[in-house]
Amino acid sequence: MAQERLQKILAHHGVASRRKAEELIKAGRVTVNGKVARIGQKADPLRDEILLDGKPLPPPPEPLYFLLYKPYGVITSVKDPQGRPTVMDFFRGIKQRLFPVGRLDWDSEGLVLLTNDGELAYRLTHPKFQVPRSYLVKVKGHPDPKVLKKVSEGGLPLQDGPSPKMEVKVVGRTARSTWLHLTLREGRNRVIRRTFELIGHPVRKLRRVAYGPLTLEGLRPGQLRPLTEAEIKELKKWVKLPV
Repeated sequence: MAQERLQKILAHHGVASRRKAEELIKAGRVTVNGKVARIGQKADPLRDEILLDGKPLPPPPEPLYFLLYKPYGVITSVKDPQGRPTVMDFFRGIKQRLFPVGRLDWDSEGLVLLTNDGELAYRLTHPKFQVPRSYLVKVKGHPDPKVLKKVSEGGLPLQDGPSPKMEVKVVGRTARSTWLHLTLREGRNRVIRRTFELIGHPVRKLRRVAYGPLTLEGLRPGQLRPLTEAEIKELKKWVKLPV
């Protein structure tokens, strides 16, 4: 078997997502042939002895894929040190290890994909693959069309760099607020909320309604379902994985 990056091997064995696997390597918890591993190192899992915390890696698990309609007030994390509800509370009957793909803020609701397929999770969240995420967002007030055009073009000054480009469509108005349909192709932390705070129209509600080809159709908050074979194949096509 050809050599692969360690974080990819760890993800394939269901130990962690590729990003979390990098943290394990940085923490010195992974060794290859008796030596502490380093970021960027490659190995052959059939020839090299790869240990995590001194123990061999588990065999690659059966891949699982679930779609969850995350309610408000739930953390998108495997665990929370403060003891708050997490998305994993909805999967207590499943023994295999799962992890959420990307983030959705505790004060947002909507579509979250959970899997143990580390390579797919990595590609879905990597900017290189430009996977679209769509949101239904309620903002305070009535943004001027010229301002919304600037939002769509991106480049507004945020603390961590320019705001990303996003497709913006007005889908409704009330006396004091505006409903928008937004589509982005990157997932920076609270970037929608920070962008609209910057232009003076803070977000009041946010719901992720689609991730790539997946939608919330047929689900209510707190409900989940496994992905169909067709959906799994479609997701893999989006990120150029073999099906």
